[in-house]
Amino acid sequence: MSSPKQLHLQRPRSGEIFRRATDVLVGGVNSPVRAFRAVGGDPIIVDRASGARLWDVDENEYIDYVCSWGALILGHAHPKVVQAIAEQARRGTSYGMPTELEVELATRIRKALPSCEKIRFVSSGTEATMSAVRLARAATSRDLIIKFDGCYHGHSDSFLSEAGSGLATLGIAACPGVPQALAELTLNAPYNDAVAVEKLFDLHRAKIAAVIVEPVAANMGVVPPKPGFLQTLRDLTTRHGALLIFDEVITGFRVCYGGAQTVFGITPDLTTLGKIIGGGLPVAAYGGRRDLMDRVAPLGPVYQAGTLSGNPLAMSAGIASLELLAAPGFYESLEAKSKRLGDGIVAALGETGAAATSARVGSLLTLFFAREPVTDYAAAKKCDTKRFAAFFRAMLDRGIFLAPSQFEALFVSAAHTDADIDRTIAACRESLA
Repeated sequence: MSSPKQLHLQRPRSGEIFRRATDVLVGGVNSPVRAFRAVGGDPIIVDRASGARLWDVDENEYIDYVCSWGALILGHAHPKVVQAIAEQARRGTSYGMPTELEVELATRIRKALPSCEKIRFVSSGTEATMSAVRLARAATSRDLIIKFDGCYHGHSDSFLSEAGSGLATLGIAACPGVPQALAELTLNAPYNDAVAVEKLFDLHRAKIAAVIVEPVAANMGVVPPKPGFLQTLRDLTTRHGALLIFDEVITGFRVCYGGAQTVFGITPDLTTLGKIIGGGLPVAAYGGRRDLMDRVAPLGPVYQAGTLSGNPLAMSAGIASLELLAAPGFYESLEAKSKRLGDGIVAALGETGAAATSARVGSLLTLFFAREPVTDYAAAKKCDTKRFAAFFRAMLDRGIFLAPSQFEALFVSAAHTDADIDRTIAACRESLA
């Protein structure tokens, strides 16, 4: 097994650029986790990327397991995706009007996820989840929603309590600026605790519009659902006249071509998608039963709009990406790579005796610095974040770029090679030791 070639990388130009950034950008970044506050030091400033690799402005090379937070399942700058974007750019980058590209991508998504009988494209996962909840409230004439501690559904006001991901990274339990009256419309339950959900339905009879859930939690680190948990949510929502919303912004086209709902055999009423369906460009979507989606304007009174929704560059990139993902054997190959890495990490933990555990669902992985398996947010919050920060920096100095937060996932892409994975395992063993 090959050893990492790089140690103690120097990043003077990244530091200089970041100092300039702090003068003109809030915190020097445009999304909080990028500031490296949870892991210390200055963030790397990326210059370019190709396949499974990033290069920073100091010409340091990294094997990338962030992959634009999971969007780049094919790796960076895949030639067919780049070609699709370039060809469309020559025809125009934005029209603000319909194109046939929207129809083609929506048709591919519906074929993969039959629960999405109709689809509306938006520009971000936050827009998708916010719009799905608005639609659920309109369809049920109810106001309350249930979400799960540690599940992140974007930065809409309704979702910013015990939200995992960026808030967990920064230690923010609830976000200032969210009106108390609005916060009270969101009920929180522990992830994987079906009994708690049942109690909320008993307590708030005929008032709950929807349950929104990440079918595989990936924003408190990767936490798989316990057997029967998702089916119980399906049964409870059906029994009480509420809707079940699957937030598949991360899991959609990541855990398999048909998303987590295909893996677990659960049909939600509404689904939100993002990340992968735009080939790395800003795009997301929400979709579901025809009778529900027909309530959205212009067919119905539930208003939602966006100038860049269905952007032709994003549609072209998405079509090219989904065509590649649909190829026979794609997910089997990705699973084999991911298992190789996951098994290697488990072996490294055993060899070093590190007080840590790992979790994997398909090409999503997390190494938790906790002694016991993590099954919910309460357990995730017990992780030793200082030890994770030290591990992150040790891996970075060995040329391995992980998400700069204990509460995020590691993403394997089709571009990662066996040699990349072997090098990562070697770096993991050295860093843990």
